[in-house]
Amino acid sequence: MQLYDAVKPVLFRLSPETAHDAVRSMLGVAQKTGTDRALARRYRVDDSRLSSSVFGHEFPNPIGVAAGFDKNAEVPSALSCLGFGHVEVGGVTAERQPGNPKPRLFRLAEDRALINRMGFNNHGADAIGARLARTRVDVPVGVNIGKSKSTPLSEAAEDYLYTYGRVESSGDYFVVNVSSPNTPGLRELQDREHLEHILGTLTDAGASPLLVKLSPDLTDEAIEAALTVVKELDLDGVITTNTTTDRPDSLDSINRAETGGLSGDPIEARATRAIRFVAERTDVPVIGVGGVSDAAGAYAKIRAGASLVQLYTGLIYEGPTLARDINRGLVELLERDGFDSVEAAVGADTE
Repeated sequence: MQLYDAVKPVLFRLSPETAHDAVRSMLGVAQKTGTDRALARRYRVDDSRLSSSVFGHEFPNPIGVAAGFDKNAEVPSALSCLGFGHVEVGGVTAERQPGNPKPRLFRLAEDRALINRMGFNNHGADAIGARLARTRVDVPVGVNIGKSKSTPLSEAAEDYLYTYGRVESSGDYFVVNVSSPNTPGLRELQDREHLEHILGTLTDAGASPLLVKLSPDLTDEAIEAALTVVKELDLDGVITTNTTTDRPDSLDSINRAETGGLSGDPIEARATRAIRFVAERTDVPVIGVGGVSDAAGAYAKIRAGASLVQLYTGLIYEGPTLARDINRGLVELLERDGFDSVEAAVGADTE
């Protein structure tokens, strides 16, 4: 029995957000005291077959922490010591904002899922940019950038630009988040006209590597239009996908009626299909997100075309050994299928 198996029932008796804050606080203590190095010796998997070069950076393994877990860039180093090959912080907005009223995070334990309507609660670009500048992390760090709630859609480009200016010196890649379902009107920015203006403004400012994060709720036609913008503006990558507002009929938890974005097991297959759809239509790297909680799920996304894979909800249900367990499993799967590296497996199932 692993330690998390004993601790998990206690954490699950707390509200999801309280439990999350407690875990983040413990990681913060480990990071400040240097005891996170001991975690690294236990949880990191050092195998050259897992490493890859993406966006001009070296990733020691393909498994990363998705945006939302470390919104304020408080524990990226500690997360890397849990064996993750990259950490994406944020969403960061130009303005400090409290987010939506609580409760705003819900477990669907029977479904191994979460619903969140956090609303980009974060300390703001000024504070997070300064914190990142003081933090040293030995894996790539991405910065997920969102729109401030009070900013009109017509001024969104300038809002994103302000945030980018505060974090540009400390991020290894930057993600334009126009797909969260929890900021009113945000998903309208996925329309081609808005997307061109936002991404064009950032590319003119020199933002690079620059990625866009798409919603799983877009139609195929809308995804293709977004990918046209990615090509025309010579962006560096696409993240597929964010949470969904859909509610599959298979959901059993009473919390399925809550509004917000659904993540976890119920969207895994859908997310993998979306990754393949995107990967078959673009030449830029894809980061795959959605329902990953084991090596088989991560590997399916890699074979579908994901150069890197991210997770969040799986960490809640599986605990701190998850990155290590996935990376060990990936090595076995690569050996089984005769791949010399994870890079060689990317897109193996695409046309």
